[in-house]
Amino acid sequence: MLIQRFFRSAILLRVANLFGGVMANQCGGKSIHYLSQKDAAALDQDLFNEYKFSVDQLMELAGLSVATAVARAYPPNTHASALIVCGPGNNGGDGLVAARHMALFGYTVAVHYPKRTPKPLYENLLHQCQSFGVDIIESLPPPSELKNTYKVLVDALFGFSFKPPVREELKPALDALIDAGLPVCSVDIPSGWDVEKGPGSDRALKPTLLISLSAPKLCAKPEILGNAKHVLGGRFLPPKIIEKYNLTIPAYPAQDQVVQLSC
Repeated sequence: MLIQRFFRSAILLRVANLFGGVMANQCGGKSIHYLSQKDAAALDQDLFNEYKFSVDQLMELAGLSVATAVARAYPPNTHASALIVCGPGNNGGDGLVAARHMALFGYTVAVHYPKRTPKPLYENLLHQCQSFGVDIIESLPPPSELKNTYKVLVDALFGFSFKPPVREELKPALDALIDAGLPVCSVDIPSGWDVEKGPGSDRALKPTLLISLSAPKLCAKPEILGNAKHVLGGRFLPPKIIEKYNLTIPAYPAQDQVVQLSC
């Protein structure tokens, strides 16, 4: 009986170590490939030109991934009110899509969209937000009021095409994300960061969650990102693109839209 117990304990310990090792590799990001700014742009063009994805198709999938990631990290039962700060590009479009999905998930959602893009796609996304009860706020209140009104912020200002400096008209939005003292979930790139080198100064946005899309960019390396949680979304890459760009990324579990990259 003692011998049986010994062997049973040894087997259980071995299994626990095995699964612990798998989790450590995934959470530590040891096998993750990080894209340069140039490769991220080229990958996007491949999706559009070679695989015939449309912008709104990818935006819908990316925005759903963002909303899912935020809901897992900051669920509506504990973080009921969310403010999404959207920029004028595709990153802002992802934020508008995420706002609609988060409203469906049970959040009270507001969007600040300081520089609107006068194109039908963005106008339609904004109209959809309003149709789903998302509040569109024209000007941001001071940081203390932001903290009293919202529980979580979503940073959808700038994506991987961003190059410093921040335009004057968008500085107040970035300052609000930095100064509000709330959890910040950044979409693909923490706004204001160099896509490859990370934050350029001490006064930089420090997100609590980064949601990389398609594949992580160089600034998402653990030694640059720091203590922020890191997840990957945008489950739409064709196998040949994964091979072309050597994207050694973890497999998405089951039907999930996001996969955790760091613990």
